[in-house]
Amino acid sequence: MSVTESTGETQLSRTGVDALALKPAECDVSRALAADVDVVTIDYEGRDHVPNGATLRELAAEKTLRMTTPVRATGYDPTGDDSLDDAIPAGVGRVLVAGHGAYLDDDEQARAVAPRLGEAVQRHPEAWVGTEAVERVALATGATQFELLSRSTHRDVRALRAAGFDGEVAVYAPTVLTDDEDDVLDAVGAYAARRGPVRRALPDAAADGESVATDASATGRARDVLSKAVRDYALVGDVATVREQVAGLHDVGVDHVVAYPARGLDAALA
Repeated sequence: MSVTESTGETQLSRTGVDALALKPAECDVSRALAADVDVVTIDYEGRDHVPNGATLRELAAEKTLRMTTPVRATGYDPTGDDSLDDAIPAGVGRVLVAGHGAYLDDDEQARAVAPRLGEAVQRHPEAWVGTEAVERVALATGATQFELLSRSTHRDVRALRAAGFDGEVAVYAPTVLTDDEDDVLDAVGAYAARRGPVRRALPDAAADGESVATDASATGRARDVLSKAVRDYALVGDVATVREQVAGLHDVGVDHVVAYPARGLDAALA
């Protein structure tokens, strides 16, 4: 039986995660129909990879669907050209983000985030708001806080709750359902290496002057650093181990754990 024909419980759902995150440049997002989770988010990877309206309507009919939309990007700017945002079908929610620089031109990157997030939340009051690099602005909106999993997530969420924040918190986590260290590093080693604390902890260069490997070929101190870091910035391990990690996030006050299947949909939906 193929993945798309499967109707049984999958590895992903057995972890207890609340949502599935998909990258449209990597996969056919319509395959989310086979996922036994109720909530799906679709990352923004540039205009060329935005799913068409028919696909979005099909998904939204079966799932609670959210599209990541960069409020500084032309076409999604609530204070300017918002034609692409208007074209998103009814019934599709939003994850409002400042936008990754890789998908924005120089003019877009120079646009102010705060007024655009504020206006976008007014238009989409049920939106989630990405906190990456704009934590205070995101918090000021009062919307669901959409965080990236990090080594400080448990502490940060506890602090939010202790301070009286009673809104929802969603955490995005690359997820690797294996305890094979080589597979883990191949899937999320480079991702973890881009995080500031990890980047600073890694050796500057290999002995031969080449860049330090951040995948399964990493050795020595680099491998030690990465092996710890991937567990700070991703959900890693067999199903039981990841289920414990997800439960721990829920226990400290996270409402939605959003899993990005870093090894691909086939592995997550097996």
